[in-house]
Amino acid sequence: MSPETSDPERLAELEALAILDTAPEEAFDDAVQIARALCAAPVALVSLVAADRQWFKARAGFLFCETELNASICRHALGEPDLLVIPDLTQDPRTRENPLVTGPPGIRFYAGAPLRTSSGRALGSLCVIDTVPRPGGLNEDQADALRRLARQIMILMRERRQLVRLQVEERLTRAASIRRAALIELGDHLRDVTCVAAMTAKAAEIVGRTLDASRAGYGEIDASGVHVTILQDWTAAGVESLAGTHRFADFGRLGASIERGDALVVGAVAEDPRTAPFAAPFMAQAIGAMLDVPVRERGRTVGLFFVHAAAPRDWLPEEVAFARNVADRVQVGIGRLRAEEQQAVLNRELSHRMKNTLAMVQAIAMQTMRNATDLEAARDALANRLIALGKAHDILLDGTRESASLEKVVQGALTIHDDAQAGRLRLFGPHVQVGSKAALSLSLMIHELATNAAKYGALSTPAGFIVVDWSIDAAGREPMVRLRWAESGGPPVATPTRLGFGSRLIERGLAGAIGGEVRLTYPPDGVLCELDVPLSGMEADE
Repeated sequence: MSPETSDPERLAELEALAILDTAPEEAFDDAVQIARALCAAPVALVSLVAADRQWFKARAGFLFCETELNASICRHALGEPDLLVIPDLTQDPRTRENPLVTGPPGIRFYAGAPLRTSSGRALGSLCVIDTVPRPGGLNEDQADALRRLARQIMILMRERRQLVRLQVEERLTRAASIRRAALIELGDHLRDVTCVAAMTAKAAEIVGRTLDASRAGYGEIDASGVHVTILQDWTAAGVESLAGTHRFADFGRLGASIERGDALVVGAVAEDPRTAPFAAPFMAQAIGAMLDVPVRERGRTVGLFFVHAAAPRDWLPEEVAFARNVADRVQVGIGRLRAEEQQAVLNRELSHRMKNTLAMVQAIAMQTMRNATDLEAARDALANRLIALGKAHDILLDGTRESASLEKVVQGALTIHDDAQAGRLRLFGPHVQVGSKAALSLSLMIHELATNAAKYGALSTPAGFIVVDWSIDAAGREPMVRLRWAESGGPPVATPTRLGFGSRLIERGLAGAIGGEVRLTYPPDGVLCELDVPLSGMEADE
């Protein structure tokens, strides 16, 4: 290989012309016909010398469209300052062993004018060839005509390159305009759509049409990151839908990059190392190229927007950016719909809770004020009961769930009793989650027990204390929560002859709300309250 042939700068200029392996063009074909006529030669070629071959942009009277470098005579013209003329190829040491000389078509004469760029580098030649030697070579007019035609060919190549650039720019501009219009269309649709399935289906259709794909769609990824479920996708005519649940591991090593949130751009699934070992499943689904854009939420990949092409293709950066833009908009749209759905659920829940709470407040007020002889004491009792109810609501809504631990519910119900916070309340038991339904009734019950203890029981004397313990009994058909309130150290206790509203609330409130049994006894050491309630009832929200 000669230095001229392998010169990287020369090869770069040839590559920049983007002319190798292009279709025949009339202007170049005319040039070789004119050269052949002017030089009275049976063969004329526009030959371009690449790193590993010579390729003919135009040819007249020659069978092959390209040859290997060892059969190229034009490569010897690259280093010539002017025409390369070889009267008898069998006599020149550079060409006498050339396979086109020693074998068919048995060429004998060559004259070539280098095709030079403005930098002076020769990319190939315009040549004429004869099958008989020409001792006299070309006359002056023929040589001059060959030089001029070579310059015209270079002008054609530069103009062609400029035209190609303009066409590419026009095509890119038109594609960009189409993508902008698609985003506007998507925005209009996302604004009006009311469900996730319709949103993702429309987005898939818009992307598929815009990128001239065979398939596009959106899939939701499960929490494990192992499976993706496609509710509905868009497909071109004759292409099978992929709606359903799929396992990432069945389609190559894709899961890791998707989980990281990286866009997966595969131009040829049969060649990309991430997909090549699994090319058969892709081909079975008519996937020759693919573009996957993860959709992330709170640091986790929750969805995947995908675009497929039936044949290999290069995905332009602008196309990848477009798909990511659509995925981002779909993510925002899905977030909006889910927020609206959650808000509707919360509104319904709030309305329901308000009605229940108001009904409870009404019942408490009526029972507290009924037959009250001391209005001031009744007013204080009512206020304290409502405060206990409010504390229960605060505890329920303190976290992300409308429930709380049993320990927090008990502690919250006792916050208005200062003495209970000075080490006189002892709580023991495993974690039990208390739903909203049980929490309100349990808070009122604990409040009443503590109020009675402060007036008449263990909290009415400095030495008194209260132990609240609970356990979960799973021996029966249904797990039960067994809670025990035991007072000690207070004044002697006697069984009351008449039960007030507070006592009735203690005995009936929680059991009436969620089932189970409440036993209130009065041993001399202090009041004892025992609850046996189903665990399911304790945990239930409603």
